[in-house]
Amino acid sequence: MALCAVAFFALSVAFTAWQEPLPLQRAFIAGLMLCIFGMLLFAFGRFATALLVGGGLFLLLKFVAVLKLRYLDSQLMPSDFIYYLRSSLLDTLLHYPHLYLAALGVAALLPLLYLAWRWDWRVLAPLRPRHAAGMRIGGTALYALAFWLCLLPTGPFAQVHSRNAWEKMSDDAQLTNFFVNLRDAGVQLPPMADEATAERDWGATASGRVGGTPPYPDIVQVLEESTFDPSIYDACNVPSCRVAMFRPDARTRAHGMLRVHTFGGGTWVSEFAALTGMPQDIFGAGGMYAPYVLAPNVHDALALQLRRLGYLTIGIYPTGADFINGRNAYRAYGFDHLYGADELGLEEWEESDAQMFAAAKRIYDKVKTPDQPVFVMILTLNQHGPHDHQPMSKLPKPYRNLLHGLPRDAALNFDTYLARLHASDAAMRALEHAFLDRPQPTVLLHFGDHQPSFNGLIRDLPRRLPADLQAYRDYLTYYMLKSNFAGPPLPQYPLLDIAFLPDMVLQAAGVPVDAYFAASTELRDRCDGRYDDCAVPGLLASYHAWTIGRLHVYQ
Repeated sequence: MALCAVAFFALSVAFTAWQEPLPLQRAFIAGLMLCIFGMLLFAFGRFATALLVGGGLFLLLKFVAVLKLRYLDSQLMPSDFIYYLRSSLLDTLLHYPHLYLAALGVAALLPLLYLAWRWDWRVLAPLRPRHAAGMRIGGTALYALAFWLCLLPTGPFAQVHSRNAWEKMSDDAQLTNFFVNLRDAGVQLPPMADEATAERDWGATASGRVGGTPPYPDIVQVLEESTFDPSIYDACNVPSCRVAMFRPDARTRAHGMLRVHTFGGGTWVSEFAALTGMPQDIFGAGGMYAPYVLAPNVHDALALQLRRLGYLTIGIYPTGADFINGRNAYRAYGFDHLYGADELGLEEWEESDAQMFAAAKRIYDKVKTPDQPVFVMILTLNQHGPHDHQPMSKLPKPYRNLLHGLPRDAALNFDTYLARLHASDAAMRALEHAFLDRPQPTVLLHFGDHQPSFNGLIRDLPRRLPADLQAYRDYLTYYMLKSNFAGPPLPQYPLLDIAFLPDMVLQAAGVPVDAYFAASTELRDRCDGRYDDCAVPGLLASYHAWTIGRLHVYQ
């Protein structure tokens, strides 16, 4: 029995730890498996049982991880077992017969476990009961300590932990990412003032803000992935750097620099902020996993507010709708439906802005009725990195060796960016024509979600910025808010936090808003467009006490 259990455990290591892509990641998972085996050995006092249970648990975890990645296009996260085990994850997986293989595997293992338990080598049997109990407690605690040390970001596997959130959510190290995210995905509520202070500061916003009456305008919102205004860079001093989509015109209601909370990646946290009015970083390190750990607890958001006003709320996605938990997150944000690339008839990850906008217009025309306004949220991927995957000779001729005075690698990245940007600019003009050159009242917002990294090269490129914006240089993109109808002027700020985009859109549309967005608008004005770096002492703590503590927008 012991030899069979050893063979089973060895196979478990081969199918789990040894499937991780890097040697250190294999050692990390193998180390965790040994720690689990040690804890079970001393807890059960049975050798073969500990091997079978420990190996079986990791095999089951690997199976579920592969299944989720295959069918939901998303990695298994610890939060799946917290938020979705009783709802969306299990409901979805039950539609796939492969899940039954896991049940069959567990059923096949149960007789072995019974035999192992009955005929197992009882390693603590020779000891007196008191000594055996001490060994159980001490041995279990020792291996639990070793398990905890392996999970420490500063522990023996520190290099395994030192990767960015995108890598931890998207690469092939499925089990490594699962265990690393055990620590990373913790959420902390922001500091809050007492109730009396919150009431004093925000009580006047409790009744919300009065707006116009129906019919309300349609609203189209576009998240332009990895897009920024290149004209602020010293090296970008040619006409191609001045692009129309960043320049105001007669329809512009507000525009300017947008302060975001991620660099080089993490589009999903910009989605979270632009839809909920809360930057993810106020919730600590776990906020970086917003679609998993924050979205299920959101109780007010832009789409939720609009849906209460009678809007149909739809999202247009350039990937599968389940990518990075998108479908579940968008449902929590208040969307009636999220259309993924497969439903749109597009090839995911390969769509141009023009293709995305055309698909959005097709869906809009399909669902639009005369008596219901529509809110459309569109994500693009045209500027997704890398920007150096093809040589300069493959770029369109006007963009080859366009910028001078840059190192070769930086020039290739920047020229590639400009070539894609002009394609986006042409697509944006077509989108404006489709939605603004018509009688139907419409608000259009487009904004950049973060700067691209250019493989880290963009950080060192000098740029022309006012002194008070230099501290944000890596976190600046743009926003452009337009409408095809007249309305009260909107405020302009030297810098607008992405979390204030929802109440800017609501204000431009002229619709009534609830207490949450009334308070958000007040915070925006009192902090001059800034959020978690608001210069007014104590105001943010009282705002969170009001919105989270009193209004329960996040719970």
